[in-house]
Amino acid sequence: MRYFFILFLSLSLGACVDRTVTEVVPSAASVGTPKTVFASTARAREADGSYGFRRSEKLQFLETTVSIPPTHTPGTLKFSYANPNPQKEFVLADVTELDGPQGLREHLRGQDDVTIFVHGYNSTQTETIFRAAQLSHDIGIPGSILVYSWPSRATGYGYAYDLDSMLFARDGLEQTIRELKSMGVNRVLLVAHSMGSALSMEMMRQAELQEPGWSNRNIDGVVLISPDLDVDLFRSQMDRIDNPPDPFVVMVSQKDKILNISARLRGTDEGERLGNISSIETLEKFPISVIDTTAFNSDAQSSHFVAATSPALLAILNSVRRVSNTFGSENRPGIDILVPPSERNPDGVTGIVLTETGQAQVSTP
Repeated sequence: MRYFFILFLSLSLGACVDRTVTEVVPSAASVGTPKTVFASTARAREADGSYGFRRSEKLQFLETTVSIPPTHTPGTLKFSYANPNPQKEFVLADVTELDGPQGLREHLRGQDDVTIFVHGYNSTQTETIFRAAQLSHDIGIPGSILVYSWPSRATGYGYAYDLDSMLFARDGLEQTIRELKSMGVNRVLLVAHSMGSALSMEMMRQAELQEPGWSNRNIDGVVLISPDLDVDLFRSQMDRIDNPPDPFVVMVSQKDKILNISARLRGTDEGERLGNISSIETLEKFPISVIDTTAFNSDAQSSHFVAATSPALLAILNSVRRVSNTFGSENRPGIDILVPPSERNPDGVTGIVLTETGQAQVSTP
């Protein structure tokens, strides 16, 4: 009971704020740095035009413009639900509803890279769009970015609802990837956070049951960040994926407080989920890379999202990307910078522990 109270409190501190409010400020685009973020959403459209927690069997596609404030520093995400200040905060400058997949096709046809960002538990659509813009801006993710916005209840007490919504949203994520590939997008990269990782794995598993090898043919790289996913479940999902996408990266932190609580709520005495795993031995047969970011927990705004909120880690990733581009490696998938092909074990798991100095300690079981 104590763990439930802590989880409820930690995720409900913003309950007094109406998180459904989204102000669109067109003039913000001339104040900050504009960033285009596309969206594919399984959320139902409300009468006021917003997309809340209700589920829709039909996907809606959007094009949004986010204004990144001139005062922004890497790893931070500042925004307001009402009366936003574009000088200091992320602001929606435009939201355009597209005419189904055809509308999206007009913007993304023939793109080299599209990165799909899949959010986690307790997230609104606007918050997800802001986070995708921040992450893309701070790391310099190549190509276009698209959020897959599944119908989270976006409340601290909505965990059970979100679990059901996550499963409900599997078909929509698969459809989104199929649409992108049909448009001629060369590389689709899948980046998922927390419960979004469970959604991504379930989507790949169901696609593999219908078409063995589908994931490798359609997804050119996977990054699971702080996955809120049982380790045994992950192993069973991976067993169904014939030749997983390469690279396949799992980013973990052993100091992830949210995952520790999540595990104990499920009766796991060790407090372990995939996203805070302490040993890679149980994953040794899978050709994936596990990156331990625990060393960067101290300067991260969120222990549950170190990859997006640690200024030190973001600076290292950005530096590696710039060096890669300088030496003519622009054409390889953007997430190759996390684990270069030369460091990956094609026959099993690769463990990488990042240190605060930017050094990487590579190991295999």
